[in-house]
Amino acid sequence: MSDTMQSLDQLASLKTASPEAPKYVKKVDKYGRAYATGKRKDAVARVWIKPGAGKITVNTREVEVYFARPVLRMLIQQPLVAASRSGQYDVICTVAGGGLSGQAGAVRHGISKALTNFEPDLRGVLKKGGFLTRDSRTVERKKYGRAKARKSFQFSKR
Repeated sequence: MSDTMQSLDQLASLKTASPEAPKYVKKVDKYGRAYATGKRKDAVARVWIKPGAGKITVNTREVEVYFARPVLRMLIQQPLVAASRSGQYDVICTVAGGGLSGQAGAVRHGISKALTNFEPDLRGVLKKGGFLTRDSRTVERKKYGRAKARKSFQFSKR
């Protein structure tokens, strides 16, 4: 009887002991930069962040020149503002593929991931804001017998 009681106690202690949450560590290269890749639609952004004055460079151009629309610049700033780190990091990124909107989303995703690599404590704030989740929505493929993915050719009754 005592053996079964001991085994029940062991089972109860196993159920109450929750698994350890994974520990995130700071990942920086020898230059003190954190790197991450961001993706959105067909765009892929490679992002490096380092402590600095808040200068953002996209494909060797200023962010104001590359992303002329204020909405796209605001989109890129979102993770830094949410983490209250605006103006504290220099961002250098190269982005290719897709259009401007997709590229801005890719840079935003990359900045968010790079911030978590530089400061793992920010992960909770950025995850809650939805910045670490890759937006998986892409263009639906074209089907045969149709003009586009869903659009049909013009129908003629006679």
